[in-house]
Amino acid sequence: MRMNEMKNRIKLILLRGIVLAALVIFAAGAVSVGAYAAPLDEILAYEINAEVNQDATVTLTYHIEWKVLDSDSEGPLSWVRVGIPNSHYGEVLGLTDNIKSIGYDSDGGSYMRIDFDREYYEDEVVVFEFSVVQDYMYQVDKLEEGYTVYAFTPGWFDDIAIDSMTVRWKADKAYSWTPDCLNLMGNLVWMETNMSTGEKSTFTVTYPNDAYGFDLSKQIEEGDSTSGEDWFYIIIGLVFSVVFPIAIFTTIIRLVSAAIYNASAAFGPKEKKITRTKIVYYDSCPGCGAVRGEGKTTCEFCGRDLIKSKEVIEEKDIKGSEKEAAKFTKEGEFRYTDDPNTFINVHVVPIPRPARSYSSGRGSSHSHRSSCAHSSCACACACACAGGGRAGCSVKDFYRTNLKLSMLFRRGRR
Repeated sequence: MRMNEMKNRIKLILLRGIVLAALVIFAAGAVSVGAYAAPLDEILAYEINAEVNQDATVTLTYHIEWKVLDSDSEGPLSWVRVGIPNSHYGEVLGLTDNIKSIGYDSDGGSYMRIDFDREYYEDEVVVFEFSVVQDYMYQVDKLEEGYTVYAFTPGWFDDIAIDSMTVRWKADKAYSWTPDCLNLMGNLVWMETNMSTGEKSTFTVTYPNDAYGFDLSKQIEEGDSTSGEDWFYIIIGLVFSVVFPIAIFTTIIRLVSAAIYNASAAFGPKEKKITRTKIVYYDSCPGCGAVRGEGKTTCEFCGRDLIKSKEVIEEKDIKGSEKEAAKFTKEGEFRYTDDPNTFINVHVVPIPRPARSYSSGRGSSHSHRSSCAHSSCACACACACAGGGRAGCSVKDFYRTNLKLSMLFRRGRR
């Protein structure tokens, strides 16, 4: 009898070891099943208003319109997490009545967790707003001596499409910015539409060093490149290094890759994204009839928008009907056709290489992966990892077995 008990114990120990080793290996390299599943949600509108304060902190105000597409697979939506640039934050305010509570969440990164006053089901849209005062968002004298740069990459979603994203940054005292954008009512306005899962954009605004109270001790620290996620893999790899040598190998490969990545992901990114937009202007203002001035996008007399139509030229169009667009590769606006009012606007945007972070959403054990571009600061300084929300990919259970470690250990105690 004792021999059978011993055999059963050995089998149980081996089973635990196999499961734990598999979890380590899969966590280090597996792609989440959620990336291939049908989307649970859709973001109809994603708006961020940013204003630099006199002490160089930035007040970020978020407006999000979140539509639930599926409330059966993971349950109704009751709370979300939205990433913020880092843990150096000040006042936080929930601005809509449907926010029951809001607070900082450091699990896997820097987030604001928002709990709603009720659950939301399929085809319902939750509209919510909140604001946070953020510090440590700039770098002084890094790109050009005498100037300070804020870099901001609103988070993207691996599993959720965004119909419309708008970033408004108050233009007061701004010296330059990229990419080019509209300057409306004292705000720099960047707009993106029909953003697919994983799509992202980066914006920078530069100020003279005397514009605000920039503090050298509060700028982005380069070299702080080990994220919470990396520490998770390090610890797990060390715990099982004696029993499972393959865990050591996986961890070392990951750390070496991370070191190479972080060395290349400095503030001056190596990658570029070229966006070409065909713009047709009115030859005269549709409001007051004044002739459009050269290079003007709004009427000098009445302020009316002079853009008749605007269309982003996709890659497939460059290879097809818009072949001429391929020759435009430098930043600026150029005459495009024989029509004197038709131009092509070219934006060359530096894209920092992405770091990964994880955020969970609905009140479940699952997680939704989101990402942000960063400036050698582990997704915590010059960007807002503003992804998150509800479940979508199960980081804890890649293959939806619903097998939990606690079940194994509970069984061993019987």
